[in-house]
Amino acid sequence: MLLGRDEERLALDRLFAEARDGRSGALGIVGEPGIGKTALLDYAAAGADGMRVLRARGIESEAEVPFAGLAELLRPALNALDRIPEPQAAALAGALALAPATAGDRFAIGAATLSLLSACADDEPLALLVDDAHLLDGSSAGALLFAARRLIADRVAIVLTVREGEPSLLDGADLRLLHVVGLGRTAATELLAETNAPTAAFERLYLATGGNPLALLELARDSEPVPALPGEAPVPISAHIAAAFLGRSGRLPGAARRLLVLASASDGGDLAVLARAAESLSLHIDELAPAEAAGLVSMADGKLEFRHPLVRSAVYSEAPPARRRAAHAALAAVLPDRDIDRRAWHLAAASVGPDARACAALEQAGARARERSAYAVASAALERSAQLSATPSEGARLRYEAADAASLAGDMNRTVALLDDAQPHADGLTDAHIDHLRGRVALRRGPVAEGTALIARAAERVADSEPELAVVMLAQAVHGGFYSGDTRAMLAAADRARELATAHDSHRARFFAALAEGQALIAAGQGDVGAHAMRRAVATLEISDDLRDDPWLRVWATLAPLWLREGNAGRGLLERAFDQARDLAAVGALPILLHPLARHQATTDQWQAAESSYDEAIRLARETGQDVELAASLAGLAWLHARQGREASCRTLAAEAAALCADLGIGLYGAWAIQALGDLELALGRPAEAAVHHEAQLHKLRSLGIADVDVSPAPELVESYLRLGRAEEAAATAADYRVAAESKAQPWALARARRCDAAVAEPAATEALFKQSLALHARTPDVFETARTHLAYGARLRRMRKRVRAREQLRAALEDFDRLGAAPWADQARIELAATGETARRRDASTLDDLTPQELQIARLLAAGKTTREAAAAAFLSPKTVEYHLGHVYLKLAINSREELTAAFNRT
Repeated sequence: MLLGRDEERLALDRLFAEARDGRSGALGIVGEPGIGKTALLDYAAAGADGMRVLRARGIESEAEVPFAGLAELLRPALNALDRIPEPQAAALAGALALAPATAGDRFAIGAATLSLLSACADDEPLALLVDDAHLLDGSSAGALLFAARRLIADRVAIVLTVREGEPSLLDGADLRLLHVVGLGRTAATELLAETNAPTAAFERLYLATGGNPLALLELARDSEPVPALPGEAPVPISAHIAAAFLGRSGRLPGAARRLLVLASASDGGDLAVLARAAESLSLHIDELAPAEAAGLVSMADGKLEFRHPLVRSAVYSEAPPARRRAAHAALAAVLPDRDIDRRAWHLAAASVGPDARACAALEQAGARARERSAYAVASAALERSAQLSATPSEGARLRYEAADAASLAGDMNRTVALLDDAQPHADGLTDAHIDHLRGRVALRRGPVAEGTALIARAAERVADSEPELAVVMLAQAVHGGFYSGDTRAMLAAADRARELATAHDSHRARFFAALAEGQALIAAGQGDVGAHAMRRAVATLEISDDLRDDPWLRVWATLAPLWLREGNAGRGLLERAFDQARDLAAVGALPILLHPLARHQATTDQWQAAESSYDEAIRLARETGQDVELAASLAGLAWLHARQGREASCRTLAAEAAALCADLGIGLYGAWAIQALGDLELALGRPAEAAVHHEAQLHKLRSLGIADVDVSPAPELVESYLRLGRAEEAAATAADYRVAAESKAQPWALARARRCDAAVAEPAATEALFKQSLALHARTPDVFETARTHLAYGARLRRMRKRVRAREQLRAALEDFDRLGAAPWADQARIELAATGETARRRDASTLDDLTPQELQIARLLAAGKTTREAAAAAFLSPKTVEYHLGHVYLKLAINSREELTAAFNRT
């Protein structure tokens, strides 16, 4: 019977009641050892009326077994595996060793877990109870957290217990926590009344233990010394409990003590395995009976369980090292083949110094874990294998492999630490791969310039043995150089990539070399040659099935459209890459894909979609620890909000982006953050402030050596200067910009250049230049820039007293600005129209504008024809959560059907 705990019971009862009503929730129960966390879970299980209970427990010895905790938790629910999207089902089946494994995105298992739980909750409410969640293997913990964060409207309740002060999946998870403290005096007295402790000792026991239930019971067994304990404050509980357990185990017969050590070293407490291991040590399992009588263990249904995890820890930690190694060796010798990974860890624990057999076993265990996307487990296995290796160079290679697995698990601190350990003993090729991985880490978390240099250096060291890989590395270095703003490094890496690709001709080498060359030349201001190289890269990708279907190349396929800015060149590649990543639940790749997709949407007429894409990119980048992509999306969204006149959010987003860029050494996105502020001021009619920001942006780009005309704020400066009466500066800026645009010879920059020329030209020449600008705009998808030219053209015609023709241009501008949601620019167009004598009705805000980014994402997926389940899989949500958001969409749009939803989007 659970004593006291009124607050905790109420929280659990409410959690389960809400889950039965279709509102998901998760609760973390945190407390010191022995405080009663497991008792609260037992209470929860007993009170889960009408719910299906799935239960698991973290076990220290299984913390390095891939998905051990998740397998235990989900095993009763696996009959629903055929009801979730096939790619997710395949990923989860591979992870749980139910089917052949294929290494993939570490978050795909979390997406599959979410889908499986949602499918089961359709049948009956679920209660997921996980004890000692801090001991879960990292892969299980990550999958469970991914699902817990996304369950909103499903009949699922999740309760996790973790030990106070231990790192766990609850750290930074933003889940509700309940901190459990000792029992109150009344409940503690009731508990002690069930023991043989004298009543006179109750108060001293309570003060000595702080109301910790396990400590109360253990100290009550021998309460004679209790009056001598200090009564002023609680004492360290775990030390007392461990001492009590050890005292009892110390009074057992020698055979029982040896068997307890064997049991403490085992995984899962399988009595059949323990019996065989005992025989190899000349012991018999029946000799454990005294330990069971002493209340240290229980044996039933083929399992041995310690009374409390602290019992096991106390027994194991106090055993002589030789006895522990003997226990592990005995267990390794008798484990069946299905437990090959556990056998590897027991072999390692039984080893002293280098051990070729244990080293090989753990290396293979690490490879198997990696195949199942259990990257954290793989890293641990490979690191331990390195410690058992026979030579320093072999150890360095294994530590590099461990670091690579840690990077795939998203643990960059651990990655760097392992590389630091590996590098002093690495041979030439391994050392080069270490530099490459260091560089890739730096490109994700800074300093980016250091990452670029490391990758370029690594490429030179593998150029003779692995020339195709060297070309790929050099392309990465070029991309990193663009992030940091090091144009000279970009050009050097691109030249070397082209040289190697010429000597080693392959589709892959040609693609990466052309991509690197295109980026470097465009950034350096040689836009015409660079654009040609970029088109070669797109053509190479489109004609090669091997490249086009390579999941790793999806990210690279997104670059060309943004660098070309012409029509729809390469955009099909971007959209296909994005769809493939969603289908495969490649969550980790999505921030890298969503950012260019959002930029594409923001430079067409899909601003609402861009808002949704940026929002998702930011959420996923935060969750997956991709700070560079986070900075990019924050700066991009700030820039979009600037055009919409959303001042407060623009400033907040730009400030966070700028701070991240400064920390990471990212020059490019730092310039974007400045541009967002300049564009905001210009939109709001504050040209002096706009000019300050755009001049700062131009200075930053020049200091970085980025000469790509497409990132220049010169057209904005021309407009600001003209509004401020600084005509000479406007003309000079327009002239410089024209030269750069004509050098690149791409329609987007040329259209903006002609607009600038028209704005500063004499009246006789201005109309022809505006017409040229609009003709060039027609070759690009950028509606906003087209509208700005219409606005500038109309305003100039009005000042030339050609009011009728001015109205034609201004109406076109107003229509586009209104359609986009560029409110301050639409207001400018209305003011100009009013000056011609025509009054334009202010556009009613679209009801779509009232949708949150996630509601908009779901509405767009459903309006495009996806089913609820398909939309759920695409958005990494449950179908019930999709329906929950859809209900809000219907309410906000005042509609009642999918047909009306599709019509609402078709009108925009």
